[in-house]
Amino acid sequence: MPRVAYTNHDVNLIARMMRAEAVGEGRLGMLMVGNVIVNRARADCLDFQDLRSIREVVFQVQGGNYSFEAVQKGSLFYSPARGVEKKLAREVLKYWRKHPAKFALWYFNPSGECPPTWYGQPLTGQYKQHCYYEPIANTCESAYRY
Repeated sequence: MPRVAYTNHDVNLIARMMRAEAVGEGRLGMLMVGNVIVNRARADCLDFQDLRSIREVVFQVQGGNYSFEAVQKGSLFYSPARGVEKKLAREVLKYWRKHPAKFALWYFNPSGECPPTWYGQPLTGQYKQHCYYEPIANTCESAYRY
């Protein structure tokens, strides 16, 4: 059973986002970015209440900007997904989860070291250039459900 309901269009969307956000970090980096997208679709809390589809997550607007910079600025995001990226997207949609992105709802690529918190949420770890943050447990129980 997949972690979230999805269509072939969703596979393409998440595959394009994974590539646009983390192609330089290889297979594992792209999977971690994809995992955050799926986590946001599953979480019903904080900034992600009422987001239930991959499309809603990818095109979410917060503070007047898209949540993912690649939607606004990324030419890679607007290129067709390749077969390998679609395969990774299906993995993450169906079952893939791994630390530090396992329960993460946020990531970013800082110019220096990862701060211990980001907007009050704790650092779970870093993979290559990206820092991953999960919600404080009692603020978002749904983020910790499979």
